[in-house]
Amino acid sequence: MLNTETFAAAQQANVKATFALAGKALEGVEQLAALNLKTARAKFEQTAEAARAALDAKDPQALLALQAGLVQPEQVMAYARQVADILTATKSEFDKAAAEQAAEAQNALLAAVDAAVKNAPEGAAGGVELFKSAVSAANNAFENLQNAARQATEAANANVTALTNAASQATAVKAKRG
Repeated sequence: MLNTETFAAAQQANVKATFALAGKALEGVEQLAALNLKTARAKFEQTAEAARAALDAKDPQALLALQAGLVQPEQVMAYARQVADILTATKSEFDKAAAEQAAEAQNALLAAVDAAVKNAPEGAAGGVELFKSAVSAANNAFENLQNAARQATEAANANVTALTNAASQATAVKAKRG
């Protein structure tokens, strides 16, 4: 039977799970902020060096060569890959926590149903089994959704990797020609 202690325990578990997810989200934000700061610092240094080199350039051809050297798509692709890695890791943590929370909720629900069955009138067993079957079907649907999301994430990561590799190869070919 549901009572205030059971309800309070469920609320405590929900609050704990919420704070755990918030902590994971903040870790992801912290990693993104660190990456952005590192990237901004590197770009600032590259820009300062380019400005010094531009001031030292003696003719327009030197300026054009300098400008061509500033375009570095491999850095952009590396940054995109790092962002994708951070987001994937954060999403993975969220998925793991959601799966754990769903399993705990299902177990608690089934335990509550079992406790209610003990106090149920004769003939209620069929309804209880129907309810348990519905909970099981909902759990299976949730797992299928998680698997689909996982596959979509893996496909997106594969696309980012393929794009990074293609851009790196194109840059290498252009560098050999130039």
